[in-house]
Amino acid sequence: MSADNSRADAVTFPEDFLWGTATAAHQIEGGNVNNDWWQWEHTPGSGCADSSGDACDSFHRWPEDVDLVAGLGLGAYRFSLEWSRIEPAEGEFSIAALDHYRRICGHCLERGLIPVVTFHHFTTPQWLSARGGWEAADAPERFGRFVARATAHLGDQIGWACTINEPNVIGVMGYTMGEFPPGVKDDFGRHLAVNENMVRAHRLAVEALRSGPGAFPVGLTLSMAELKAEEGGEAVRDVAEDVLENTFLRGTEGDDFVGVQCYTRMHFDAQGQAPDDPEIPQTQMGYENWPQVVEYTVRRTAAFTGLPVVVTENGIGTDDDAERIVYVSEALRGVRRCLDDGVDVRGYFVWSLLDNFEWAHGYGPKFGLFTVDRTTFERRPKPSALWFGDVAKANALVPPRG
Repeated sequence: MSADNSRADAVTFPEDFLWGTATAAHQIEGGNVNNDWWQWEHTPGSGCADSSGDACDSFHRWPEDVDLVAGLGLGAYRFSLEWSRIEPAEGEFSIAALDHYRRICGHCLERGLIPVVTFHHFTTPQWLSARGGWEAADAPERFGRFVARATAHLGDQIGWACTINEPNVIGVMGYTMGEFPPGVKDDFGRHLAVNENMVRAHRLAVEALRSGPGAFPVGLTLSMAELKAEEGGEAVRDVAEDVLENTFLRGTEGDDFVGVQCYTRMHFDAQGQAPDDPEIPQTQMGYENWPQVVEYTVRRTAAFTGLPVVVTENGIGTDDDAERIVYVSEALRGVRRCLDDGVDVRGYFVWSLLDNFEWAHGYGPKFGLFTVDRTTFERRPKPSALWFGDVAKANALVPPRG
């Protein structure tokens, strides 16, 4: 037993702490041919390592996925609705697709899981992307209409609702980095315009969710990092923090919670983003292995918004499953320190249930608690899955099984 794990029995969590794991429709379902990401994956020069293809075939194998979560002893499953399946053409809603997602919610409830439903996780129907996507003036209204229609169909089955997954990533990756659709680079004006539309879309979605059936907490999830200013980089870091995070944190006023999604640390100097610390190991995603980010971002979010916080995503891309256990253990120690200081942290979700399609990185990075055979789609638990289930059942940090 390592020195770290020998302290595990001292780290316990509140009685109602929510333990879960997360997925996203496009990353696991397979065959989502009608959204902007499918089009982007098949665009020459996009830089995508793979096509999502069949993904994990979870559109058909979802009952098994829900059973895996329940079998670990977790309390919640976070998954997303695929907008392009539910509204394949503008204003045309698929009852069959809505029924599909209602069945997932229902099966979660039958298995004792809280269904945590995300309404937008990076993918947008091609009919909307064809006329500008999130730059379209009426994109927020179109999203609000979709949320209202979906909520009318399955709202009474929802446990928690996340409006938009990482709205800040849509702008930075799609309009500054050029690695997400529409693949625009260094257009700061368009980036800011998309940010504004994403905030408005979130507010309209909150209104739609609260107007429909069901009574459940509503919030958004935000991609956050520990943004560190190196010498002379304070002003640049502060601007980055405002554009990447604060714009959206300000937009959460009146929400029930903020979902914090965090993985690493970023450095800034006077010229912009600075190189990573060479002393810190890198993950498969090409950024620092920095579990301390959880404590940092949870504290910052709670202080900025005054709202309860849920860690709706955290994990590590690695082929070394023991490293995953160490990373999550350190992250959870940070959560415990936040709780000790009175920060209202409601839960923690590991990303991800399955090794899946990691966007432009394809199937290379391994974040899953379960491996997935790329031919048979067989799911196999990693030691980290069994360990995380033991943590949830004990409601405490425990050593991995011998």
